[in-house]
Amino acid sequence: MKRIKVGIIGQGRSGRNIHRHLFECMPALKERYEVIAIADPITERHALADITPSPELKCYTDYKQLLADKRIELVVNASRSHKHIDISIEALQAGFNVICEKPLARQVADVERLEKVIKESGKFFAVFQQSRFRPLFRKSLEVMNSGVLGRIVMVKVAYNCFGRRWDWQTIQDMCAGELLNTGPHPLDQVVQFFGNADPEQIFCKMDRANTFGDAEDHIKLIISGKGHPTVDMEVSRCCAFPGNTYEIYGTNGGLKACGTEVSWKYFRPQDMMEQHAIIKPLEGAGRMPVYCGEDMHIYEEKWTCPAYANTFDCWGTDYYKDIYEGITTGKPTEVQLEHVKRQIRIIEECHKQNPFPKTIDIGDAI
Repeated sequence: MKRIKVGIIGQGRSGRNIHRHLFECMPALKERYEVIAIADPITERHALADITPSPELKCYTDYKQLLADKRIELVVNASRSHKHIDISIEALQAGFNVICEKPLARQVADVERLEKVIKESGKFFAVFQQSRFRPLFRKSLEVMNSGVLGRIVMVKVAYNCFGRRWDWQTIQDMCAGELLNTGPHPLDQVVQFFGNADPEQIFCKMDRANTFGDAEDHIKLIISGKGHPTVDMEVSRCCAFPGNTYEIYGTNGGLKACGTEVSWKYFRPQDMMEQHAIIKPLEGAGRMPVYCGEDMHIYEEKWTCPAYANTFDCWGTDYYKDIYEGITTGKPTEVQLEHVKRQIRIIEECHKQNPFPKTIDIGDAI
């Protein structure tokens, strides 16, 4: 099996602890990829404990040095968020295939600028959205699309927690805030639940609750459109009692999913008596008033995610296996740039509806 030679820009929490960890530690990826270059100005981060790096590995302190290394076939752009677009463009123009960390961008115009370069370069490009491969999400979407729940009226997605945050990912000018940090994970799933179209209506309320930065850390988003379910998304750092991750409301039943378990219940229309609206008062014995009621046989099903599959490592491995097929065979990848572009349209509108003053000057921060 051909091994794709990888260079990783950035050895922070993502570049080092996610991407490099996946390539160096996951057997399915070790046989498909070989990390031969990394770049980070903090040299202490160049080593990864308990792994034997490739004998070809070169460590750089400047990403531009890495982009001059023509041994590389795939560049992973794990730079800080506000550099994602520009460095991705630079890598494409240097002749590399590129995977970019999320968030890709804050504005659609930046995505369109990138699309132009992708077309001109003819190179492969994708955004790292490993949560698309989360089994809890995939099973929920499978049940929804099976039709057993009837017409889908509403979907709720919640990525909530409780805690304070003060790092650079709380600062607006660094393309940060929870909508751009955590948000791309549930937003990628929201786009899939909603369907193949942009929403016609977007409502968003954001707040700054437990953050020490100048960006939001609480988001309530509702999108809707004719022929699509209403989708309700929450991402909050001030939720002390997180509930279900996914809830689906259908005309024939519903679904809930949390942790490792998906449960759904439904009735089958063919089992039910035909009903129609009645203008006269409903009557029971002795012409006494009654409320609507019928015997309804409810079917209940449950699915439990295998323990090994309920980890970031599993989702990341499945993502990169899909990317490998895309690069080596030309097979369309599951996460398409158009899906990410729909996210950015929503993100841009959310920020338009919730302008916050910028109170932190990042100066010459890299």
